[in-house]
Amino acid sequence: MGLSPYAGLLMGMNTMHISAFLHTLRASLLALSLMAVFLIGGLSPVAAAPLPPTVAGTGLLADAVIKGNFVSEAVKKVGPAVVRIDTEKTITRRTSSDPIFEDPFFRQFFGDEFFSQMPREERLRGQGSGFIVDRSGIILTNSHVVNGADRVTVTLKDGRSFDGKVQGADEVTDLAVVKIDGKDLPVAPLGDSDQVQVGDWAIAVGNPLGLDNTVTLGIVSTLKRSSAQVGIPDKRLEFIQTDAAINPGNSGGPLVNDKGEVVGINTAIRADAMGIGFAIPINKAKSIESRLARGEKIPHPYLGIQMTTLTPELARENNTDPNSSFTVPEVNGVVVLRVLPKTPAEKAGMRRGDVITQIDGTAVTTATQLQSLVENSQLGQTLQVKVLRGAQTRQLQLRPAEMQNAA
Repeated sequence: MGLSPYAGLLMGMNTMHISAFLHTLRASLLALSLMAVFLIGGLSPVAAAPLPPTVAGTGLLADAVIKGNFVSEAVKKVGPAVVRIDTEKTITRRTSSDPIFEDPFFRQFFGDEFFSQMPREERLRGQGSGFIVDRSGIILTNSHVVNGADRVTVTLKDGRSFDGKVQGADEVTDLAVVKIDGKDLPVAPLGDSDQVQVGDWAIAVGNPLGLDNTVTLGIVSTLKRSSAQVGIPDKRLEFIQTDAAINPGNSGGPLVNDKGEVVGINTAIRADAMGIGFAIPINKAKSIESRLARGEKIPHPYLGIQMTTLTPELARENNTDPNSSFTVPEVNGVVVLRVLPKTPAEKAGMRRGDVITQIDGTAVTTATQLQSLVENSQLGQTLQVKVLRGAQTRQLQLRPAEMQNAA
């Protein structure tokens, strides 16, 4: 009577047994209490946000964990150096002097007065992003952001506005350098894109759709996504792919890691891209930035062929197709689909259906690899190219020429 519910369990036990039992009971109650906290208090591990990878050698992650937001810490480091770039471009519209308007039907239908009042010029406006890499006012951005612009205006995050001058641009890598006259300007810290790994945090900063100072967060989805795979075969790039939102206006802005370092330059090149974006690795920009700043032209060697990757499986599929125009060896390599006229490939005797398997002793297994090898060669340098033509092996000597000179 009046005993606790556990009293009956204690009767008949000696003091030592009772002490041990109470110790076990207290441990059990503590475990039940912790379980209740998880169930009632919402501390389920599923609900907890994952922490970013440890940043060795810096205090950024520790500060971010304490403050609760590593993204804001990263943006604080790079944000002041991110700029908005506004451009204006003058285009000439058709006027009454154009041949099409000499047609009597147009003249009779619209009348001479209509043509005399037609504006001859039109101003097109565009907008993008960029970031300062030197305190003197050197800005990196995309070539397509400033291409053909008559006027460039650069606006800093603090509201200051400057006239910008395009020092140099390279359409093949979609990179450009803009210069503004400034002193002690904020600079974005640059990282090493060769250290980026799939799954790393990716923070896109810029002015998408004209909305200034916007930040989006995602991860690196994949690396070395070739320009051909992305759908722009006229470029020579291997992109960082991310699911951080990159929209028009973001172009030229930085892709930042969790340390607040720029690892890529955002480029909104696919209007139909849903849930994925692309960035040019910052190391590519580093390699040509100084030359662009000096106004130099960036050379891009080329051979003059259209090509695709060949595997034994694809070769067998082609060779068994009764409508195939040629047969190819069942090997790994790059098959030539077309040889362009008046190009290094034509001069060297390359033919449609040739399978390239080596360049200067390096085995070639993909079209992307071949393009990279040629891109990294020197203009006028003789390349030893091994090709399979049917059952024969041939060694061709090709001297890459400047791609802009292609017919």
